This record gives sequence, structure tokens and C-alpha cells, in this order.
Amino acid sequence: MTGSYILAQLVNGLILGSMYALIAIGFSMIYGIVRLINFAHGDIFTIGAFATLASLALVHAPFPLAVAIVLAAGALAGVIIERAAFRPMRGAPQVTGFIASLAVAIILENLAVLTITAQPRTFTVPAYLGQLITFGDLSFRVIDAVIVVFAIVLMIALVCFVRFTRVGVAMRATAENYDVARLMGINIDRMISMAFAIGSALAATAGLMWGSKYGQISPLMGLLPGLKAFVAAVIGGVGSITGAMLGGYVLGLSEVLFVGLLPPEFSGYRNAFVFGTLILVLLVMPNGLLGRSTETRA
Repeated sequence: MTGSYILAQLVNGLILGSMYALIAIGFSMIYGIVRLINFAHGDIFTIGAFATLASLALVHAPFPLAVAIVLAAGALAGVIIERAAFRPMRGAPQVTGFIASLAVAIILENLAVLTITAQPRTFTVPAYLGQLITFGDLSFRVIDAVIVVFAIVLMIALVCFVRFTRVGVAMRATAENYDVARLMGINIDRMISMAFAIGSALAATAGLMWGSKYGQISPLMGLLPGLKAFVAAVIGGVGSITGAMLGGYVLGLSEVLFVGLLPPEFSGYRNAFVFGTLILVLLVMPNGLLGRSTETRA
């Protein structure tokens, strides 16, 4: 096991962690504002992958334009789901929203299978994104570097947006207390829709990245990455955007290093390792790495 091999595994972990982090941010944003674990979030990931495929293969859009289309498609899907499924039951017990999110996920998955079949699709990116970059003994594709850099840019932009803009401050106020935020003139419905739109746009972008990295997509592809991203959000501290980012990278690096550094017979247990990591983190830090110990809302 050479140093270049370990370095290659670290790069793979950063790539996987970047995708997990983008999905996990949506879980944390939505939970932070409406206290809802949205298990339909993984299906937004699938929508992003197929929106990219349609943009590139059917419309022949340039790759940057395809990225913009995917961001818009993800945001639109998130807003529609929030208004159609979650807004009517706002104020109901949390378990109601949890069950509703499972129902929405199952509906979206079955609708996708009915309309486009369960057949996996080949996902190809422009040739220039598939070119190899070599640094010494380390080689990776251009798309791998694009995934990591673009994910980091999106996350930095989101943190700046939430912390330094009026809309971001309004979203944080809504997350703290609905009634006080409403008395301050904040449109609660608009802020909740904004959280769904931003979180879903990032998840859709992760779907684009997943297809670009692995070269194949399917209507049910979002189930396992969505579940693992939820684990990442819990590891980082549900409700914390920076925690979701950290949890995504911790999980991505841990999963890849588990498969890459241990004997091959252990590779089939990578999913068990993911959830074992969750249990170990929560045993030591029950609120996650950056979670808060108190979550009260009047």
C-alpha cells in the first residue's frame, strides 16, 4: 500500500464527501426551519441527474447551461413538493410530516419507474471533462476536480448568503421562532419555500455530479445516497449547515478509506460501516459534531 494509493483514496473520499455534503445541507436547512426530516430529498437528487441527462443528450445544451438548468429544476421541484405536500400539514405533529415525506418519496420513485422505466441510463459528460490530470503518481479526471471545487464554491456561497444577506438573516430568524419572525414582518411561507428551493437545488447538483462521476443513473439511484446524506447530516448535527458540510466529508472520507485500506473481503460491508460510524459519533456526541444541545421554539 503506497503513499500514492492512499492519496488517491483521499481524493476519492473528498469527491464522495462533496456530494454527500451537498445533499446533507438540504436535510439540515429544511429541518432547521420546519423541523422536518424530508426523506423525499434523495429523489430530488435523482431529478437533478435526469435533468442533466435531458439537457445534455436531448437539448444538447453546453455543460455550464446544463448546470444552470439542473439548479433551476431542483429548486422548482423543492418548491412544488413543499407547497403540495408539506404546507397543508404545517403545524401537525412531526411524525405526520415524516410519514408524508416517505409517501412523497415513494410516489416520486414509482412515478419515475412508470414514466421512464427502471432501466439504468448511461451518463456521459463532454470529452474535455473526462481528460486526465496527472500530478506525479496521482491521476484524476477533470470532472473530479470540478466536482470538489464547484461543491466548495456552492457551500461557501451558501454560508455567505445565510450569514450576510437580509434574506439569510430572515431565514435564520424563522428557524429560531416563527411568531417573533412574523411580528418582525418576515414572510414565513416565503422563507420556508426558499429553504426548500436552495436545499433541493444543491441536492439536484449532487445528482449531476454523481452521474458525471460514475457514468450511470437510474430512477431509484437517490435512495441510498439520500439515506447516507441524512446520516452525514446527523453526524454533523441536524439543523447546522456547517455541520452538514463537515458530516458529509467525514462520512465520504471514512467510507472510501474503509473500502480502500482494509482487505477486499470487507468491501461488502461499507454500508454497515457508514451506520456504525453514525452510532459511534452519537455515542460520544449525541447532538452531532456541531449540533446544539437545545432546540426550543415558541
